[in-house]
Amino acid sequence: MPVNLTRNAIASINAGDVNSKPLVQVVDIKLIGNSQERYRFLLSDSESSQDAMLATQLNEQVRTGRVKKGSIIQLIDYVCSTVQNRRIIVVLNMETIIPEYEIIGNSKLLTDSDSTTNKSLPNSNSEPSVRSSNYKYRANVPTNNVQSFRPTIQPPYQPPPNYKIQGPIMKNEAPARIIPIAALNPYQGRWAIKARVTAKGDLRRYNNARGDGKVFSFDLLDSDGGEIRVTCFNAVVDRFYDVIEVGRVYLISKGSLKPAQKNFNHLKNEWEIFLESNSTVELCPNEDGSIPRQQFSFRPISEIDSAENNSILDVIGIVITVNPSVPILRKNGMETQRRILNLKDASGKSVELTLWGDFCNKEGQKLQEMVDSGFFPVLAVKAGKVSDFNGKSIGTISSTQLFINPDCPEAQGLRDWFEKGGRNTASISISKENLPGGSKNEIRKTLSQIRDEGLGRSDKPDWVTARATVVFIKTDNFCYTACPLMIGDRQCNKKVARSGNKRWLCDRCNQEFEECEYRYLLQVQIQDHTGLTWVTAFQESGEEILGCSAKELYSLKYELQDDTRFGEIICSRLFNQYVFKLKIKEELYGDEQRVKITVVKAEKVNYSAESRYLLDLISKNLQIRKKF
Repeated sequence: MPVNLTRNAIASINAGDVNSKPLVQVVDIKLIGNSQERYRFLLSDSESSQDAMLATQLNEQVRTGRVKKGSIIQLIDYVCSTVQNRRIIVVLNMETIIPEYEIIGNSKLLTDSDSTTNKSLPNSNSEPSVRSSNYKYRANVPTNNVQSFRPTIQPPYQPPPNYKIQGPIMKNEAPARIIPIAALNPYQGRWAIKARVTAKGDLRRYNNARGDGKVFSFDLLDSDGGEIRVTCFNAVVDRFYDVIEVGRVYLISKGSLKPAQKNFNHLKNEWEIFLESNSTVELCPNEDGSIPRQQFSFRPISEIDSAENNSILDVIGIVITVNPSVPILRKNGMETQRRILNLKDASGKSVELTLWGDFCNKEGQKLQEMVDSGFFPVLAVKAGKVSDFNGKSIGTISSTQLFINPDCPEAQGLRDWFEKGGRNTASISISKENLPGGSKNEIRKTLSQIRDEGLGRSDKPDWVTARATVVFIKTDNFCYTACPLMIGDRQCNKKVARSGNKRWLCDRCNQEFEECEYRYLLQVQIQDHTGLTWVTAFQESGEEILGCSAKELYSLKYELQDDTRFGEIICSRLFNQYVFKLKIKEELYGDEQRVKITVVKAEKVNYSAESRYLLDLISKNLQIRKKF
């Protein structure tokens, strides 16, 4: 990653400027002295070099390897003295920015005439180039204490400003110099970075031994390709959460650096910035074209097969199938959405991508509409999480970003490959047909397989998909009266009955109310080419099958007593084919164990998507047969 040293730093120091804090490189180090250990440096700004002496209190930095040949350092306190008619920079305090780096430029040693007469870099071709491999010292420097050097008074040097001052500057409060993200480390004093926000996390609340709190994070990318995560807590959240916008460029300073928590931070940076009460975040109003919008490190799908479980990576592929979104109950009792996509690329492999939560309704719905219309988009996944449960797959996490048909060379190359024959190329999936959440989850089964394989008889429920036709719907007791009250963030939904005053009473909530909810409890018989079975459909899946709410159907039958219209609705839903998402679990009824099949979701068959599924299944079977 390129590093820009402070331009003309050596000439400025020799001209008397000891107030700036330049970024220079250590080209060479030499141990000198007899009774007292001293180190002599050769410092470079990539164009000019200058001898320097390290104060003895800084020797430990050399001994421990924090400063070595090639190190990028920032000079904090220093003087420039004349010793035996030679100019020497005496380093009193410094910070290591980058411990190891290749030698930058081809600097030339600054001569006395250069510093006192021309005050510029040498132009003479007779002066040899100075590099760490061939530098030789030209004079012996006394080894007495630093205080023995007496700086020569020189006219003050005014370097050109490299930042715009935004207001009055208090004493010792000059704006920090902008440095690359890659140069950040906890040993620095004041710093500033200019970077674009590429991702912003949700505001999260937490509770621990210290009490309640809130936190959010955002990711930054600078013009050198450096990335780092920034985290804010509590009062700092209130200052910056509404200020930070994805895609905008900011100037950030006065934060603290701590080791990155790799369990939650996927960026390739060992540090993470924590903003504090005195931190500053300033929006840069003018667009900086040198800072990219996003940075990817794409892995071919074929390489994901060997990726470690829970690793975070970027992947790009053609979306070939999109499954409907289905509700999933989390361990904490909260419900979320899940949607499964399939991606393929030129490596000859395909992988399942699981979208969770809001991704299902935003990008997921858009992708489904595109694929259903016959267009197969390119999808770039930034920071997807690898799962190795029954085969490799990719899942979204809170920091994941999805880019549909992104403007990047990889996307264009993938589109060209697909249009020139890639769409007809068979791909082998590195993902099994089942997904996390339970054994045999989301496997396509026939109705006879559900019975013959004894599904639902284990400790955990089985989750399968089946394509079948509705052949019968029971019309007695097709719904029940339910409690509409909320318990926490969920509706009670317990069955209620009329009280003596003709109000509805809920035994669980111990409350009465004027109106109740009507919820489906449908018993439906479905059939495919292998057999038939009974399933139970509750509220949402019941509405998907019958096309109207339970309250509407209840009103037709029991309030309006319009049996004709009621019968028409029921008959219109018979012999329609659906793709059913089924939950299968053995339950106890009286003294008898019975397998109960519940409809989680009922989608009318999309024959275009179904044809693609069958063609892909044929391709997989042909690939398997070729192996044998």
